[in-house]
Amino acid sequence: MITKQDKNVVRKKRHARVRRNLFGTAERPRLNVYRSNKHIYAQLIDDLNGVTVASASTVDNEVAVEGSSNVDAAKKVGEILAKRALDKGHKSVVFDRGGYLYHGRVKALADAAREAGLEF
Repeated sequence: MITKQDKNVVRKKRHARVRRNLFGTAERPRLNVYRSNKHIYAQLIDDLNGVTVASASTVDNEVAVEGSSNVDAAKKVGEILAKRALDKGHKSVVFDRGGYLYHGRVKALADAAREAGLEF
């Protein structure tokens, strides 16, 4: 009998494989993305010191978009995260897609962050 692996287990394996080579520093933090069925979360992480520099998600009051699980909400999260990062003096980041395909909400968040001034 052929059994199909759980999608999240496969994603976590892919993420671990990618994370071996991705590393955020104080000058260039890692932009980490987590996508659930209902929300999307993004944060800038300094792996060297173990500190979260900035974060944004659809749970924040500032985002509050009708239907928090769509592409428009992801764009809003990307814009807000970029604004918060630029306020703290971080212009360049390393993008960590979290093992997800670079498509849909993940791509929308990344494109919005780029348009708002982040470089990656």
